[in-house]
Amino acid sequence: MKLPQVIREKRKQLNLTQEQVARYLGVTAPAVNKWEKGVSQTKRY
Repeated sequence: MKLPQVIREKRKQLNLTQEQVARYLGVTAPAVNKWEKGVSQTKRY
């Protein structure tokens, strides 16, 4: 399973919206959407 699939599956298992995940992580909802679509990746710190 690829990372975008893992993010989406885990979010759905926890019954969270993209907005809730974004708020918790301190990012925007469109960022979470892009991660789930595989369009954009997180920054590597």
